[in-house]
Amino acid sequence: MALIVQKYGGTSVGTTDRIKNVAVRVARWRAQGHQVVVVVSAMSGETNRLIGLAKEIQPNPDPRELDVVASTGEQVTIGLLAMALKAIGVDAVSYTGGQVTVLTDSAFTKARIESIDDKNIRRDLTNGKVVVVAGFQGIDAEGSITTLGRGGSDTSAVAIAAALKADECQIYTDVDGVYTTDPRIVPEARRLRTITFEEMLEMASLGSKVLQIRSVEFAGKYKVKLRVLSSFQDEGEGTLITFEDDKNMEKPIISGIAFNRDEAKFTVTGVPDRPGIAYQILGPVAAANIDVDMIIQNVGHDGMTDFSFTVGRGDFDRAKAILDQVKAQVGAKEISGDKSIAKVSVVGVGMRSHVGIASNMFRTLAEEGINIQMISTSEIKISVVIDEKYLELAVRVLHRAFELDQVEA
Repeated sequence: MALIVQKYGGTSVGTTDRIKNVAVRVARWRAQGHQVVVVVSAMSGETNRLIGLAKEIQPNPDPRELDVVASTGEQVTIGLLAMALKAIGVDAVSYTGGQVTVLTDSAFTKARIESIDDKNIRRDLTNGKVVVVAGFQGIDAEGSITTLGRGGSDTSAVAIAAALKADECQIYTDVDGVYTTDPRIVPEARRLRTITFEEMLEMASLGSKVLQIRSVEFAGKYKVKLRVLSSFQDEGEGTLITFEDDKNMEKPIISGIAFNRDEAKFTVTGVPDRPGIAYQILGPVAAANIDVDMIIQNVGHDGMTDFSFTVGRGDFDRAKAILDQVKAQVGAKEISGDKSIAKVSVVGVGMRSHVGIASNMFRTLAEEGINIQMISTSEIKISVVIDEKYLELAVRVLHRAFELDQVEA
């Protein structure tokens, strides 16, 4: 008998019929003798509806009160799922994040989990019940309701699995695993049987929407075994996200091609080439809570240099306004922005023991006439910025160049 934590996203519980289907699936696991904790999101579209209501009252909603409103979506789902389980003869009990208790800091709308009291959950599991927990939420030290930010239900599930020392945390979604790339762009994309936490972390940070990056970070920190499965298909093996070990060192060089359209680039030209110039440019951007991704500073000539970096496309206008102010302060000649770029990355732990990955990537793109604007590398990733109009072509040719369409041995 194993202790399993399952998480079902908004699409999986989007209607009462789907909630009933989830109950049947959970019941099968319980019938096999497993202890099961189920973490659920709000029904699909419900969180957006609730936030919309809040904005009708207050254009910039008070964060504390917004969390009170937004957290009700999951409360509806846990009650309905507990009812659905009882209707088919499975004893179940529902808990909000506050009832568990999931203790967080007080950063409303983007709280971080500090601790989880697993006493109530363990008691109910021992008594043979399925425990249904609201994801995405907790309470702070003052007893105020908090939410964990978008995708927070994944983080809730992983955190609860860590607290319970669960045998596995299963993330049920609308896809049946992690693929070598988006099958909508590359029909030949394959589902991976396994992927390392390092690779999944890179894939999540680079735009893969299968798992939220915070949940992967949490799983890696607490060594929680994750599995991605589909809630719309019969039980399969999905994709196991686990820790790299020696037997995996000879696995395929590249595990996947990730990409992100949500990118914008700024270039600050004619910048004085002096110590601290990067901070003078990026400091005000960071102070505005704008994440900076790739950064390039060219070799200086005649006391001047150029500086380029990328931000999320949604932050373009705010970043541009800040840079316009910074321009005079640093003595830059010009600031230019480009919202028609995309980032494409090859990811794989096999890079550590193989050479020629970068040259293969660059040659493949060059043969298609795709110009590389920026390059960033890590131990298991190479990312390039290209014109957005070439994104899908780049993904297809790189997928083929690294033979990701080949069936795993």
